[in-house]
Amino acid sequence: MEKAKILVVDDDREIAGAIEKLLTLEGYEVVKAYNGMEALDVLVSNNIQLIILDVMMPRLDGLSTTMKIRESRNIPIIILSAKSEDSDKILGLSMGADDYVTKPFNPQELLARVKSQLRRYMLLGDMGNIKQSSQILVGGLCLDTNTKQFIVDGEAVRLTPTEFKIMELLMTNAGVVFSAEQIYERVWREPAYSVENTVMVHIRRIREKIEVIPKEPKYLKVVWGIGYKIEKH
Repeated sequence: MEKAKILVVDDDREIAGAIEKLLTLEGYEVVKAYNGMEALDVLVSNNIQLIILDVMMPRLDGLSTTMKIRESRNIPIIILSAKSEDSDKILGLSMGADDYVTKPFNPQELLARVKSQLRRYMLLGDMGNIKQSSQILVGGLCLDTNTKQFIVDGEAVRLTPTEFKIMELLMTNAGVVFSAEQIYERVWREPAYSVENTVMVHIRRIREKIEVIPKEPKYLKVVWGIGYKIEKH
């Protein structure tokens, strides 16, 4: 199978070059950009499957770039930043990023996260195996595993690959409560460690997309102290 094309965006050319070498050795095709504006130009002319994006950049920073990309594209985005505080991670995820790696990063950890995000994206796209079972229905929610469409009360809603997998898990098991750790391990497919904030941000983003009143959810409920579930309808 053809290896994915990855866009690496960092104004530090040395870091961008190091990431390019790391990914090229794994067989990926790499395109580089050195600020957010360049990244948006690259996306117009290239079929990119994943983006590694630095936060602090001239012209257009990583968070603004993420928001701009999310207006029309669901490509997995891994934010790369020297900031390690939880608030910065949550902000990045809130803007639409799928994952967050802190500088200085462990090359093997970055590779593992790249592979994890690509696996999820490929499964959601045409490159994945099409499953025979197609629609999962819960009340006014309809998730189609073939077309990758998500419908809420007759209206199409755009979900990122991570959000789609979370909803697929919860809707397939409507009424079942999953802890943040269980959701993380099933969706990210790696061991869960201090993942409550990461999962919470994705749940909040999904609610904003599918609920009429996000603070009074009809579908996606929190079971305090235990986890999350999709209410049976």
